[in-house]
Amino acid sequence: MAGDEVYKKLREFLDRMPLGFPTTSSGVEILILKRLFSEEEAELATLLSPLPEDVESIAARAGVDPVCLEAKLEDMSRKGLVFRARREGRTFYNTAPFMIGLYEYSVEKMDEELAALYREYYETAYLEEMAASGIPGFKVLPIGERVQAPLSAYPYLNLVEEVKKARVISVADCICRKEAALTGSACGYPREACLSFGAAAEYYIENGIGREIDAEEALRILREADEAGLIHAGVNTKHLSNICNCCPCCCASMKGITKRGLDKRYFLNALFEATVDAEKCTGCEACVERCPVGAVRVEETAEVDRDRCLGCGLCAGTCPAEAISVVLREDREEPFERVVDMGLAILERKRSKHGLENGRSG
Repeated sequence: MAGDEVYKKLREFLDRMPLGFPTTSSGVEILILKRLFSEEEAELATLLSPLPEDVESIAARAGVDPVCLEAKLEDMSRKGLVFRARREGRTFYNTAPFMIGLYEYSVEKMDEELAALYREYYETAYLEEMAASGIPGFKVLPIGERVQAPLSAYPYLNLVEEVKKARVISVADCICRKEAALTGSACGYPREACLSFGAAAEYYIENGIGREIDAEEALRILREADEAGLIHAGVNTKHLSNICNCCPCCCASMKGITKRGLDKRYFLNALFEATVDAEKCTGCEACVERCPVGAVRVEETAEVDRDRCLGCGLCAGTCPAEAISVVLREDREEPFERVVDMGLAILERKRSKHGLENGRSG
């Protein structure tokens, strides 16, 4: 297989992932793949599964030599083209979807040309793909001391304690803010702010796209991000694999809310919400300026639009009267147990919606 056909095959393969890789009229998605993959690499990538497998299993299914395949997959994983995890002396590989995956792993190789391709693809196809299922891919976690509710029954929602328990941690530059800077719309928010944990952190560290840090530095980064007005968002599962400290102007998810006016539920699972003690509130409007999604207004006292509120806690942290509390939503949707559970739910929802649309069109 040669020429564009191998890249079209890879595009179709990636489009079967929960967060797919849809086609466009301009073909920008093929240009992205050509920048990232050689033809041989593009063909090899389609041999993998979304679930981790050892080389022997992949080679047996594909009918190829495992020794040769192992060397090539290792090289591809070092380039951020497939994901790699090492456990008890064994190495496992699986498909890297476009997001979270190929996009984020290209943070060190991205230049002005690739950034422009990414931006075009986001604006013409990928924002719609991110919202296609209506299932948010990320959950929002406030800094724990802001929360006015016992989290002992929900330890996976206690951001500070989860960071302290992490086996290994890395920090990398924010791919979204780097892309914005390379396409002429840089913001002033901190750049080195994307945290990964466990196997994801090991991948970043070993590939040289993130540096290893300890829990103390990770918490310092989180608190500095909080002070800067960034949202702490991780994959919408109970397992802590990453925390993106998201700005309202560059983040792929936040832009859908702040710049396109789309419902937050397409992108972010708000597990908490801000509540105001009217007797304490002085109406100073510090919370209005602090909220990244315009969820707070002040009449005589501050009022929170819970449909917009992300539960990030930024308003509570800036309130001089300490009139704002962060509480668990009674109607919250708990994060998924595992990434695979979330992926299956997204695929099922997309298939269901597609079937309904086809039924209406018929």
